[in-house]
Amino acid sequence: MIRRLLIGMAVGLAFASWASAGEPASFTTDSLAKIKAQYAGRPFILSLWSVNECSYCIAELTLFGQYAKTHKHLPLVLVATDSREFAPAIQKTLGQFGLGSMDSWVFDDAIPERLRHAIDPSWYGELPRTYLYDAQHRREAVVGVLGEKRLQAWLRQHRLADR
Repeated sequence: MIRRLLIGMAVGLAFASWASAGEPASFTTDSLAKIKAQYAGRPFILSLWSVNECSYCIAELTLFGQYAKTHKHLPLVLVATDSREFAPAIQKTLGQFGLGSMDSWVFDDAIPERLRHAIDPSWYGELPRTYLYDAQHRREAVVGVLGEKRLQAWLRQHRLADR
């Protein structure tokens, strides 16, 4: 009996550590600055999406998942605008699209408008929304699904098409 209990506890602990391994980081008002610092001097894509409130986001995640397979160093940062309680669903969704190893964040503020404003004061929450950053971190906002042609052009422009 005790042996079963100990084995059950060990399995439970192993599962708990596995489940939290790819959990999205907390996105707060200073997170964009941290992301920019991580990509200092390099272009990157910031994709804002929701597992809960955006049916169009699935098309964009599908596209990113396809490119992640062939572009091992795709500079992609995924920010879910859902609350932290959706972290398991976010993790599961990203895993389904082959994006589980990508840099992933989830909104972590009781007032999500504060986080939207920290990203872009002119953004009112429409999703999906993608920002294409160049190496100097000038950005272009794409409202709606980022098309494959636009993604290919951006990758070529930044010499990332063959990586």
